[in-house]
Amino acid sequence: MNLGPEMECYLKFLTVMKFYFLSFAFTFLILGCKGKKVPEIVYGEEPLGLTVEYIRDTNGVMIIDVNPEFSWIVPQSAISQKAYQLLVASSAGQLRNDIGDVWDSGKVSDKRSSSIEYQGTPLIAGQTYYWKVKIWDATDMSSAFSGIRSFSMGKLEKGIISANRLQLDHIRPITLKAADNNSYHIDFGKAAFATLQIKYRTKKKDTLVVRIGEQLTNGVINREPQGTIRYQEVRLPVNPEENTYILPIRPDKRNTKVGAIALPDSIPVLMPFRYAEIEYAEEPILENDIVQLAYHGYWDANESRFQSSDTILDQVWDICKYTIMATTFAGVYVDGDRERIPYEADAYLNQLSHYSLDNEYAMAGRTIAYFMEHPTWPTEWQLHVALMFHADYMYTGNTELIERYYEDLKHKTLAELRRADGLISSNNASPEFMKKLGFKDPKAKLKDIVDWPPAQKDTGWKLATPEGERDGFVFTPINTVVNCMYYRNLEIMAEFAGVLDKPDDVKFYNDLAKKVKTSINTVLFDEAQGVYTDGEGTSHASLHSNMMAMAFHLVPETAKKSVGEFIKSRGMACSVYGAQYLLEALYNAGEGQYALDLMTSTANRSWYNMIRIGSTMTLEAWDMKYKPNSDWNHAWGAVPANMVPRGLWGINPKVPGYDIATIKPQLGSLTETSIVVPTIKGQIKADFVLQDSTRKYTIEIPGNMKAEFDVGTNTKAKIMLNGNKMDQGILHLKPGKNTILVSN
Repeated sequence: MNLGPEMECYLKFLTVMKFYFLSFAFTFLILGCKGKKVPEIVYGEEPLGLTVEYIRDTNGVMIIDVNPEFSWIVPQSAISQKAYQLLVASSAGQLRNDIGDVWDSGKVSDKRSSSIEYQGTPLIAGQTYYWKVKIWDATDMSSAFSGIRSFSMGKLEKGIISANRLQLDHIRPITLKAADNNSYHIDFGKAAFATLQIKYRTKKKDTLVVRIGEQLTNGVINREPQGTIRYQEVRLPVNPEENTYILPIRPDKRNTKVGAIALPDSIPVLMPFRYAEIEYAEEPILENDIVQLAYHGYWDANESRFQSSDTILDQVWDICKYTIMATTFAGVYVDGDRERIPYEADAYLNQLSHYSLDNEYAMAGRTIAYFMEHPTWPTEWQLHVALMFHADYMYTGNTELIERYYEDLKHKTLAELRRADGLISSNNASPEFMKKLGFKDPKAKLKDIVDWPPAQKDTGWKLATPEGERDGFVFTPINTVVNCMYYRNLEIMAEFAGVLDKPDDVKFYNDLAKKVKTSINTVLFDEAQGVYTDGEGTSHASLHSNMMAMAFHLVPETAKKSVGEFIKSRGMACSVYGAQYLLEALYNAGEGQYALDLMTSTANRSWYNMIRIGSTMTLEAWDMKYKPNSDWNHAWGAVPANMVPRGLWGINPKVPGYDIATIKPQLGSLTETSIVVPTIKGQIKADFVLQDSTRKYTIEIPGNMKAEFDVGTNTKAKIMLNGNKMDQGILHLKPGKNTILVSN
């Protein structure tokens, strides 16, 4: 057939191209047979948010765990993770070639994206290692490898939780005003644990007088503040040879004594202050010459957000959030600036708020380990240790602390102090038992505290309310508050025993918990009044006994109404510490509106009062008149930082490691609100708006997480989830955006 010259040319071209294609394919196969790597087809987004030992930025951090844990965030587009491959290498170059010469996990069929323990060759102190990870998504398609991250190994220490680094912020004044007599008044906007940096150029040797403090009075720093509100005057020598000075703040005798947490030598003496004054400055001082050098733990402010239709609630949230960040300066949770000593109850409240505000867990872990060797004297404080362990387990899924301290933690439950009906009394604590708790002093004794401060007669202070913060609580050997917390400890220990596969212990603690619950509801519940009394042998009922029973789910259905009404009748008859359990009780009882009323109150006993009197961190007490030696920088006063996400929005981990979240909003009279809550799997984002009679929720769930949204049991409500009609009760949400409409 005559195809013509053009067609013949085209066929020759196709023949040549076919030859080149076959040659390329053959070469490709030969190289593959010789072990040359063939690029894998990549379909999905890479993992994000890589951490080692839950530390996000390992620059300047030394890892002390010889088998550190790795975590990452699964992208929403993956829906869930079916498998992962983790590579650890001795150099970034090896890792760029996908070679894990230190550890190559291979493809591991596992949905876990956190707490993945290292299983490679032994890591060497002083060495830096590099790692990356990829995942297989819900459809079993591979992602790209993540970016490369590094970590450095430190010397082996007694503990197992690596310390995160501190962060230094350079804060400029919001106002600097020149006054008469060569003086300046400076406001940094917020108090911080800080020192002052001054740039000052002088032509002769001279001395500046510098004052720093937390409180103003009549427009100047209060030089005689009450209690532990901070103030200091420092004489600062200056000379022509220098132009930058760090204020030599004098250490405080009380917060640097034995037992106080010492700061590293590399950090100057810090004091909480917002205001500064400089006198006798013969040369001009400008705003850029003054810096507040503020120290705090590693912090990402973008990890959490909250706003609502209530401006007071927003202000309360802001002061509480800032307080939690600002008080992390010591590397472990401390009581504030007066003593700088870790206390178990303070630390638990601090931990709940820290976890609710930032994806940061190392500080809590180190504080937990600290308490195992450095206990404090209040009975209830010992019972807070298991609560800290459990919160860490729920938020991270990590069992390392439980495995290490399980046997010692048994003593912290105080179960050894029980009598035949299971109830405990601190009076039964012997010197031998105190030693088991970790007390070194043979004279140490437990003492029930209930709340703090105690009554006026016990303190010598002139208090605004003679009963102190205890609502007239009557102490007896069998104390209701103590036994409610003890019951919760038994529940936790039963769960931990299950984690560690100790069936005999599971049975022991479950059986004992049932016995204690029965005894509390018979021995300590007054049927006639429908409330819990303060203890065996008294008919007095306080807010504390009833809010603790409700907070720890001890109240039977038949008594919830009477106990709930009694709790509401007492108002805020507890301290800022007690407010944690009061709000827990109210949300457990479905009293979200009353809880909102308390958080937005403008009375003296309110969070707003702390703002009104001029503090930028939460106080140790509602006001100085309720505890005259209070400080203005106490994290246990920041309860709304955790109760807004955990109670108001009802966002909590249902299972360890946040594989499943529960969301049970109790928003009360709010007409709109939005929140961002950090989790180890990524951020949960939620919005609410009331549109006429329809409540609209938009909930965004991160990848590798499921969520259960509780819409309640209003039988008249019409419920739509992503355009589909749903029944009452629990809605199951998937990663990504979920829109819920509830119409009455």
